Amino acid sequence: MEKLKIVFMGTPEFAVGILETIVKNNFDVVGVITAPDRPAGRGQKIKYSAVKEFALEKGLPILQPTNLKDEDFLATLKALNGNCQIVVAFRMLPEVVWKIPKYGTINLHASLLPNYRGAAPINWAIINGETETGVTTFFIDEKIDTGAMILNAKTTIKSNENAGQLHDRLMELGSQTMIDTLHLIENGNVQTTIQTENPNQKTAYKLNRDNCKIDWKQSGEEIVNLIRGLSPYPTAWCIFQDNNHEWNIKINEATFEMEEHDFKTGQIITSKKEIKIAVKNGFIKIIQIQFPGKKNMSSAELLNGMVFSSNAIAL
Repeated sequence: MEKLKIVFMGTPEFAVGILETIVKNNFDVVGVITAPDRPAGRGQKIKYSAVKEFALEKGLPILQPTNLKDEDFLATLKALNGNCQIVVAFRMLPEVVWKIPKYGTINLHASLLPNYRGAAPINWAIINGETETGVTTFFIDEKIDTGAMILNAKTTIKSNENAGQLHDRLMELGSQTMIDTLHLIENGNVQTTIQTENPNQKTAYKLNRDNCKIDWKQSGEEIVNLIRGLSPYPTAWCIFQDNNHEWNIKINEATFEMEEHDFKTGQIITSKKEIKIAVKNGFIKIIQIQFPGKKNMSSAELLNGMVFSSNAIAL
């Protein structure tokens, strides 16, 4: 079999981890496709994707199409003469792109498919209280995350682990799984498993303002899972209300203490160094909190300069 000539497609930090491992394992990366540069931050300075930064550092050819069906882009892509395409955290590919390479287009997804197809699999696995997740490699087809599976690898989700920590572990696990997948392709030993639909399978919906808001009527366990699953980004949020003041705040870390009590749901209870919020089966103890225009800080740091009344409530 001929040597693999890889075209890599990806954008965020997670994809960089996989690409870096591919390069370190001496595979021939003939091109990198990533998102166009975009203005970011208050100064609207042009920001490169994490994958572009890495590709520049390694001197890899870079393409940044705005339209994946553009004839000029397709001609340039074909001219790279790649015989295998790898996609990690990119966008949905049109058939005219994923059908190009001789050995197929492979996607690495950060879940155990068919569960958690979609945009935010790492976050939703934690939010939903899963104790196990993993990564899956599969051949891309015309739908999102539905193609024939090649390999998967499992890992346990730790009880206090947040999305950022799990992201880093899955990036390592995914890197090795991708290398194992490429060796199978290289040696002509690929065997695939067709995904079977399950009426109980879970979806990794795109995160938005609504599904990142804390619902204080949920159980303490569910609330802490939401906070863990959205930390460090995009972060769970809610409103703090105290008499005539209202703040849109983010909670980056919290723990749950199960306890019977007579407090109103959402009531904010403070001591000199501690902020707790009453929920139906106990208290959410806030470890890290961020007020508008302020940095992320501990409850003790916040309470150094702020006093809440007995009427304070989280909404």
